[in-house]
Amino acid sequence: MGAINGKDFIDRLNQMDTEIWYDGNRIEGKISEHPAFKGLLQTKASLYDLQYDLGIKEEMTYLSPETEEPIGLSYLQPKTKEDLQKRRKMMEHWARHTGGMLGRSPDYMNTAVMSFASSAVLLTGRENCFPENIQRLYERARKNDLAFTHTFITPQVNRSQFYFEYSNEPISAKVIDKNEKGIIIKGARLLATQGGLTDEILVYTVPGVFDADEAFAFSIPTDTNGLKFICRESFVGGNSSFNHPLSSRYEEMDSIVVFDHVLVPWDQVFFYNNVEAANDFMYRSSFHPFAKHQVVTRQVVKTEFILGLAELLVQTINVSEYQHIQEKLSEIIIGLETMKALLEKSENDAELDEWGYMRPSILPLQVASNMFPRIYPRFSEIIQLIGASGMVTLPTEDDFHSNIRADLDLYLQGANRSAPDRVKIFRLAWDLTMSSFGTRQTQYERYFFGDPIRLSSTLYKSYPKDKHVGVICEFLNLKSNA
Repeated sequence: MGAINGKDFIDRLNQMDTEIWYDGNRIEGKISEHPAFKGLLQTKASLYDLQYDLGIKEEMTYLSPETEEPIGLSYLQPKTKEDLQKRRKMMEHWARHTGGMLGRSPDYMNTAVMSFASSAVLLTGRENCFPENIQRLYERARKNDLAFTHTFITPQVNRSQFYFEYSNEPISAKVIDKNEKGIIIKGARLLATQGGLTDEILVYTVPGVFDADEAFAFSIPTDTNGLKFICRESFVGGNSSFNHPLSSRYEEMDSIVVFDHVLVPWDQVFFYNNVEAANDFMYRSSFHPFAKHQVVTRQVVKTEFILGLAELLVQTINVSEYQHIQEKLSEIIIGLETMKALLEKSENDAELDEWGYMRPSILPLQVASNMFPRIYPRFSEIIQLIGASGMVTLPTEDDFHSNIRADLDLYLQGANRSAPDRVKIFRLAWDLTMSSFGTRQTQYERYFFGDPIRLSSTLYKSYPKDKHVGVICEFLNLKSNA
């Protein structure tokens, strides 16, 4: 099959019998027609359609060496720096199509699956580890252009540094049994973004696990028996792209994933009951370099979107001559150019890993991943400060089709924009920074790769500092502690 189009994606989802709960009810009927998911799924379908856009098809796909079918470039295992740049260009196309608003555009999880397969040999010969299953998943995903979500966060019952669960019923998902067919999982995981809205769900344990029963990784179809997705409240403000230009298109539902005696077949298990494998596979594999490469690419595009909106606001109300406005826009420009430079440095400093795959340099990507959670909330604040009171006096689309249209045209016009256009611009600013969709975006970017303090700690511990210390010791004629 190879790369799919939007219709293929929608048809495949509608044929699944996934158990999704929303607002106290199990969803019945075609998932693509449900108001909480319709806009997002139409957007994802349009992303898949880009793979067949004649103008950019060669930048979105590559030919399978086995079948010569077009394959999505997010599955390409890069062997050269040129391959890395091809992957980035593909990711930029998808990100620009959505303004960088989709944290779980298909290329993110496709990249995760690709990176797992590129490092699968790390599990070779280890107890309860099945690297061949990772390779098999990669080949199946690439061939069928599968869509994935994932989950790895445990329920927040007790966030103390050392917490051991004592409960008759598992809270955090764990292996409770195994048989000739596979392992049995019971319990829950949190925050599966787009949970239930993909072909499969990738489940894995992050480093730091102590309990062998919680040390596992696998991928299963989202309509597997016993698997349940419990959705939060939808942040779709409405169907109107005038009133809700972002949430009507890009609202990514988040869900709790419940495993009720879910059977994971042996051929879909990557590892289980192996704390060591769970704790070092994510660190030693190429997941972080490749995943961060995708994420920073998207965040660069998102920052471009924010800069464009901020400047349009400035022009619309004619405040560009004020130095405090210029300073605020300069903050966004500095953030954008810094993120771009870090992304390019990660590609320029890329090196082949021990298995022959070209990994982006992790250090610039770590710096970017530490920086963006800090600057994104500030960017949101800048939009709010520029918009000021104009952010909260916003009529709706229907108001412009009513008897008060003349009043709106007179009193809500911009310096160089008609009232409807000015309101469109300000409603976009509101949806990005002040609506429930917008505030979720801020929280999402803040914690995309986890606790910012832990990210800083990881950067500090992994950054090569000894050379710089040596320079100072030599300058002061001090003895080395090494």
